[in-house]
Amino acid sequence: MFERRLEGRVVVLTGGAGLLGRNHSVALARAGARVVVADIDRARAAEVAGGLPPEQGMAVGVDITSQSSVKNMIRCVVDRFGGIDALVNNAALDPKFDPQHAGLHTDSFERCPLEEFRRSLDVNLTGAFICTQAAAPFLLSSTCGSVVNVASIYGVSGPDQRLYLRDGGQVRYKPVAYSAAKSGLLGFTRYLAAYWAGRGIRVNALTLGGVEAGHDPEFVRRYSEKTMLGRMARQDEYGGALVFLLSDDSSYMTGANLVVDGGWTAW
Repeated sequence: MFERRLEGRVVVLTGGAGLLGRNHSVALARAGARVVVADIDRARAAEVAGGLPPEQGMAVGVDITSQSSVKNMIRCVVDRFGGIDALVNNAALDPKFDPQHAGLHTDSFERCPLEEFRRSLDVNLTGAFICTQAAAPFLLSSTCGSVVNVASIYGVSGPDQRLYLRDGGQVRYKPVAYSAAKSGLLGFTRYLAAYWAGRGIRVNALTLGGVEAGHDPEFVRRYSEKTMLGRMARQDEYGGALVFLLSDDSSYMTGANLVVDGGWTAW
């Protein structure tokens, strides 16, 4: 499907056992990469890695908010594969609005707990800093070093809280910390691209729109009406863009933000 564009390259994927991480892992493996499925849930990471072709998957448990945990992950990867060619900062605390998470995210901005804000920044932004810093020596020594930071449309535009109106009242909110962190991730991308200019590492962002995952029909309808394609994304529709950014097909791209959102931000 992806013509083995990443043949033999070692790609560390944080949040690899999550909803999109699982699909990213499959796409990377199909492109020929050796995929390090890194996740705080080691058991789920092992399940994902075990479903990849032999010798192409490796599972690592990691807390990306801990420097010691991340350094240990990097050591394990280098011990196994000898180096690192690419890093995908995909792990995130992403507020879910499916039935499984009903009753959450009811705090308005005025009532948002400080500890919740800090925790989201720790995972969604500081975690990318810690992982990239730890992987940097190996990315620099690779002949095809690449970093992709997975961002969100809510780092580009403000969340439309009207999506969460029911019966004339605001029942839920997209939290402020998510937007702040994803906006920061775009700045982090541009900083690193400029900092490593001419040193063989490309750094880009991949900004994604919403993925349908059992949301209530009213939310899906309202969200879909805001996209030019008239629907939410399928879970497997982002793999091609990720492979593209990591492969030589995007060799003249760095410091860029590839937006894949069904036209949400282009109106």
